[in-house]
Amino acid sequence: MTETMFMILPIWFIAIIIGVPLYLAISLAGTAFIVINGIPALAVPQKIVMAANSFPLLAAPFFILMGNVMNYSGVTTRLFRFVSVISSWMRGGLAHANIIASVVFAGMSGSAVADAGGLGALEIKAMKDAGYRSDLAVAVTSASATIGPILPPSLPMVIYGVTAEASIGSLFVGAIVPGLLMALALMVTVRAIAKRHNLPRDKFPGLCEVGRAFCDAFFALMTPVILLGGIMSGVFTPTEAAVVAAAYALVVGGLVYRDFSLSDLPQVILSTVQTTGLVMALVMTAGLLGWALSVARIPFMVGSLLADVSHNPLIFLLIVNISLLVVGLFMEAIAAMLILIPIFVPVAMANGIDPTQFGVLFVLNLMIGTITPPVGVVLFLTASIADVPPERAIRAMIPFLIPLIVVLGAVTCIPSLTTWLPHLLGLGG
Repeated sequence: MTETMFMILPIWFIAIIIGVPLYLAISLAGTAFIVINGIPALAVPQKIVMAANSFPLLAAPFFILMGNVMNYSGVTTRLFRFVSVISSWMRGGLAHANIIASVVFAGMSGSAVADAGGLGALEIKAMKDAGYRSDLAVAVTSASATIGPILPPSLPMVIYGVTAEASIGSLFVGAIVPGLLMALALMVTVRAIAKRHNLPRDKFPGLCEVGRAFCDAFFALMTPVILLGGIMSGVFTPTEAAVVAAAYALVVGGLVYRDFSLSDLPQVILSTVQTTGLVMALVMTAGLLGWALSVARIPFMVGSLLADVSHNPLIFLLIVNISLLVVGLFMEAIAAMLILIPIFVPVAMANGIDPTQFGVLFVLNLMIGTITPPVGVVLFLTASIADVPPERAIRAMIPFLIPLIVVLGAVTCIPSLTTWLPHLLGLGG
């Protein structure tokens, strides 16, 4: 069976290269393995349906719905105005506001693409209007968008938790410190660039203006507070939190801010269904391929190979980091997670690595891949919004990769960055 899988995988890669939809290429690889090895064909629908039969996975469509409602209801405008007011006194204030807004917006979208496409468009326009270079606006927006899938609620963390059978609540809470470190590291980078290039700064607008901006954005700012407060206090599970957050977004957008009407609902639901459908197609077909890989003993072989290289968990994590950073250059993040989790997670657990640390590290690696070419979906999305040539966007992005790699190194070498808070709150690893 192992030999069969090694025959099928190159065909699968070729199918992806020639443009076959990823979910279809994955399902063909899993189906081919089953047929060639004489396994009853009924295993195909069984494994596909089993992959979707997950209560925690229900969180995905509700978090997607919440993010869509927030984008449609004008929350992003109020949010960015508030963070702009509180950071305007710093040199390069709008760049700092860009990063702070991504931290707050992370509690509403959980997606790098949603951050870049929704809030990012507003941030890029504001920075360009204030005299910032377009390529710098693209780089800051792209780098800060990677914070969204790290801080809760995070769609990639939900997918990881379901696929790896890890505690989603522990992943959410364990990612808080690394997410904040990412923001801090990016702000330090912005400060250095602002000083070198003499970026603009404004006078502090006064406490009255800060108060007005805060009141205007108050209900938006309460979203992550409600989410995290509920999860950390045990009032509701991450899946239930997704439902509460979606309902809260509808109330805030429709009744409080009144920027969201019933006429917008069909488009929001359609957008949510489209995104959810794409995610679920990948999750379900990857469940089939993951089972096939397990039957073919691929995870066992990879584990044995890595064990021969070194029994040191730190060396293993270094190998994983390099592997995931390379994969992130060429493959979309969620697809890469679904394919590689069944291979790497058993080896990580055998090496005694904390599941929360490994989950956060896994997602962080692939989020860096969203801003690196040649795929770099977030980088090229923001470059398109700003009408910046890809080569300029890539050059401007390089300084912002450094702080993200530094945070990745810290998460790799210091497990307590991800495990301290979940253990303090008594959340399962």
